[in-house]
Amino acid sequence: MATPSSTSQAQRLVRGLYAITPDQIDTAVLVSRVSHAIASGITLLQYRNKAAGLRLRREQAGAILPLCRDAGVTLIINDDLELALEIEANGVHLGAEDGDIAAAREALGPRRLLGVSCYNRAGLARNAKKAGADYVAFGSIFPSPTKPGAVRAQLEMLSAVRKELGLPIVAIGGITHRNAAQVVAAGADAVAVISDLFDAPDIAERIEQFNSIFATHTALVADADAGV
Repeated sequence: MATPSSTSQAQRLVRGLYAITPDQIDTAVLVSRVSHAIASGITLLQYRNKAAGLRLRREQAGAILPLCRDAGVTLIINDDLELALEIEANGVHLGAEDGDIAAAREALGPRRLLGVSCYNRAGLARNAKKAGADYVAFGSIFPSPTKPGAVRAQLEMLSAVRKELGLPIVAIGGITHRNAAQVVAAGADAVAVISDLFDAPDIAERIEQFNSIFATHTALVADADAGV
């Protein structure tokens, strides 16, 4: 079961733009792109590389980790609990059927984050919370160039699951600066982005665009709460 400390950390940290690294096998290129993104203001990064073997993933994660630590960026490792523990990353993100979620929770302890992909299934999210997940992710929200065959999740489920579970909700899949506002309005606390961020002609400008979307949404919610 998630502890109060890990859950409160997730509510504080898992929000806004959730940058996910592309499948880049050239470590120098990857580090350069990540450095640029960090310098431009990202606060949450997931290291993911489906094209790399264990040795290269270890090399790349090890190269990215000090950049994140120096900048205070939260680093999550995708689908590799052992690597996350080995390099002492801030957490791990697992597929809902990629290992025992409760065992991962126990291994991570109370201070590291555990995220779980739940695709388009609210039931998986409920089970993930019971097993100790700190946040859950749904998608693909839109057609995704990274996973063209992924199942689709409906926007309507985001706010409903968020209200029911009280966990941060991450939306992923085909999200760009052009459609992110509707995803945030639908209830996503964070939007996970790969291509639209790291393939952008100007990474700094793209990050500013995403940050502006969240700032606008926050202001609208505050106005609504104040009855403006």
